[in-house]
Amino acid sequence: MQSLIGTGVALVTPFKKDFSVDVEALKRIVNFQIDNGIDYLVVLGTTAETATLTQEEKELVIQTIIEANNGRLPLVLGVGSNNTLQVVEELQTRDFSKFTAILSVSPYYNKPTQEGIYQHFKAIAEASPIPVVLYNVPGRTGSNMLPATVIRLANDFKNIVGIKEAAGDIVQAMKLIENKPKDFLVISGDDMITLPMVLAGGSGVISVIGEGFPKQFSQMVRLGLNRKVDEAFKLHYLLASSIDMIFEQGNPAGIKEIFCALGLSENTVRLPLVNVNEDLSDRIKQFVNKLNN
Repeated sequence: MQSLIGTGVALVTPFKKDFSVDVEALKRIVNFQIDNGIDYLVVLGTTAETATLTQEEKELVIQTIIEANNGRLPLVLGVGSNNTLQVVEELQTRDFSKFTAILSVSPYYNKPTQEGIYQHFKAIAEASPIPVVLYNVPGRTGSNMLPATVIRLANDFKNIVGIKEAAGDIVQAMKLIENKPKDFLVISGDDMITLPMVLAGGSGVISVIGEGFPKQFSQMVRLGLNRKVDEAFKLHYLLASSIDMIFEQGNPAGIKEIFCALGLSENTVRLPLVNVNEDLSDRIKQFVNKLNN
């Protein structure tokens, strides 16, 4: 899984002002990532507003990204649900030939026990035709996948190759890094602590801010992986305020504001999400202009 070391980005789904999927904007965003040093692309994650897409729109997004990417970067597909059987059915029926791995979130809302989480991912590992990256994001799921559960899964299933760890807890991340199997990837899912996680032995990031500023953020991760600490932290602090801003009023409203400022897409989001307010919009635009001038 060397192809998933470095910087991946959780792609947005750009919408036109009438809330339809903006295919041309999505192509522009894909090319923007590739042209600016991103290592791989994550399709239909939370940032893609996947929960608000119809099945037809999901297929449109997948095919658009596959065609725009044209084999240039590895692709990871978000395949997750709080219904285990639904995930298993998708794994058994979808064509994964264009994808390197799936990213599968820990079951949300149901709040399973650690044993329930283990059994969920056991079923996924046994059904998946390609490698599985776990995704722990307690702020969205309502439950924390503990390091002991992750390590148990990593040891029991060779096709569970990594975790996107987004608990925002550097101590928990370090426990994972300390106890993981040799080639298991601990990937940051929290932009603000990406560099500390990389320096502690993490494998990189699946980022949101990285798709807005792919050149700077991917360079920061590369410097961190190469132990060029002072240079890496310069880039971290250059981007730190923008990370706070894009999550201040919810994701992906913030990152879509950056794409709007860059002229890549509209800032449209679907309900129940709403656009950032005028004050935050102005601050994001000022940051983008300052960084690019």
